[in-house]
Amino acid sequence: MDDTARPYRSVLYIPGSRERALEKAKSLPADAIIFDLEDAVATEEKGNARALLARTLAAGGYGRRAQIVRLNGQDSEWGTDDLAAIMEIGPQAVLLPKVESPAQVEAVAAALDAHPACTGTRIWAMMETPRGILNALAIATAPRMAGFIIGTNDLAKELNCRFRPDRLPLQAALQTCLLAARAAGIPCIDGVYNAFRDDDGLRAECEQGRDLGMDGKTLIHPAQLAIANEVFAPSAEEVDLARRQIAAFEEAEAKGLGVAVVDGKIVENLHIVTAMATLARAQAVGDQG
Repeated sequence: MDDTARPYRSVLYIPGSRERALEKAKSLPADAIIFDLEDAVATEEKGNARALLARTLAAGGYGRRAQIVRLNGQDSEWGTDDLAAIMEIGPQAVLLPKVESPAQVEAVAAALDAHPACTGTRIWAMMETPRGILNALAIATAPRMAGFIIGTNDLAKELNCRFRPDRLPLQAALQTCLLAARAAGIPCIDGVYNAFRDDDGLRAECEQGRDLGMDGKTLIHPAQLAIANEVFAPSAEEVDLARRQIAAFEEAEAKGLGVAVVDGKIVENLHIVTAMATLARAQAVGDQG
């Protein structure tokens, strides 16, 4: 699947140290999986997790799911070894934690450039610090950059803000990342919702993220997949409207008119661009299965 058309409605974190979880992920309805070598792996398990994950990904079996490996920071004692081990299998993508400048991305991109197995490997950035948010556009346009993951937990800690269901204290950061991602033409994935048994709260936060324009949601538990997949997919009503807008506009053009009217609202070319994008997303979701 073309990466620009790939859906990222649900992006599930899986600890790289848990063999059963890695196997179960092959059957989960996630659009993408973040195989985590950082926060989800205890210090004493770092080396074992790295080796297990490399073997697991080399064996395959994850189908159409996008595969992203979150490394430990390259300034940590594990980051260099993580990158070296994962490069051997030519991963689809690596995710860098706490990215604050394009230089961090450039250094990893240079390592990937030098490894023959990594010609197609992309880089994702965790956006989770104030400095990173302020440098979002420069990071978004760095070499091999494929997408943003917003780390709302770390960001909230750094900002010293209070938790609010409406996430008002985080809105400036969320929208700054989204603006930079859109300017660079890359996906922007919303942060996690910690209360994994709270379906109503998860749905509300997914709806907010979708309203903002996010491409999907990072998730910490498989039980969250269904809601994220539903909310971030075009609804039947949206698909129907898109089709009717396109048909009406084509009919108007055939009559030499520059606008059409659907449901009492003007439809111009810009609306057709949005409608076509809606149908493309719906098709991509259908292809994902």
